[in-house]
Amino acid sequence: MATWDAVSAACLALPEAVETTSREGQRQWRVRDKSFAWERPLRRRDLEELGAAAPAGPVLAASVPDEGAKRALVAAEPEVYFTTHHFDGYPAVLVRLDEIDDASLVELVSEAWACRAPRRLRAEHPPPG
Repeated sequence: MATWDAVSAACLALPEAVETTSREGQRQWRVRDKSFAWERPLRRRDLEELGAAAPAGPVLAASVPDEGAKRALVAAEPEVYFTTHHFDGYPAVLVRLDEIDDASLVELVSEAWACRAPRRLRAEHPPPG
């Protein structure tokens, strides 16, 4: 079970990542002024769409490389990852924060950072391994 503090620590460990607050007051993590992860409370339409499957806990949104990656995450671990119609055609996945483990969280936000960071910055900081 991850916490917002764990999200913040994982995001801020990435090169040039900063934490800001959206106009709505939610936390978001950015690299060179591009959001790669953000707090995403479910809205009324999301709750109506998801019905009983709507998570009761906190929700994190994170950038992914493309729709295929999003579908793969949701298919592989539907208890952790999900999406709504609001995100159709947009490369981001929603995450049940109380269902993701710390290692998966670090992997997710690292990939999200790589999706949004400029090419030169990614080249200066290749992933380990």
